[in-house]
Amino acid sequence: MSLSAQSAIKSTDGLGNEFLAFKLGSEEYGIDILKVQEIRGYEAPTRIANAPEFIKGVINLRGIIIPVVDMRIKFNLGTPTYDQFTVVIILNISGRVIGMVVDSVSDVTTLTPEQIKPAPDMGAAFDAQYMIGLGTIEERMLILVDIDKLMSSSEMGLVDKLAA
Repeated sequence: MSLSAQSAIKSTDGLGNEFLAFKLGSEEYGIDILKVQEIRGYEAPTRIANAPEFIKGVINLRGIIIPVVDMRIKFNLGTPTYDQFTVVIILNISGRVIGMVVDSVSDVTTLTPEQIKPAPDMGAAFDAQYMIGLGTIEERMLILVDIDKLMSSSEMGLVDKLAA
């Protein structure tokens, strides 16, 4: 397990970390609940010319214009569909507010460090650098995403411009 994965799952109280579980296609993912500002119903964003395909556009969130990333497009999980279950998870990453479109939100789950297994090396098929690991809860498995690292990556181009 990488050092960032170990630090990401260390808990100050020894009881575990809370993750917001969400679905993309048939898979369930989890992100650190402390990065989540709010969850909103999907509204079509205003498209920005020449933006990468995974950036759906921008929305006005109480006077703040925020970019919206479609994670289904970003992770290449087929054509997204937008229905009554589609939500936008509003994240606060390094002081920058970003919207993330997902198929649906399941619940908030507490995982102990023992429930988090290192991500398997799958070669070029999947870039595991943005994974903390796999969270296991009985028969359920969550793909735990290091949302800070993903949203701050140079390929996203959303956060690193502000870091000075």
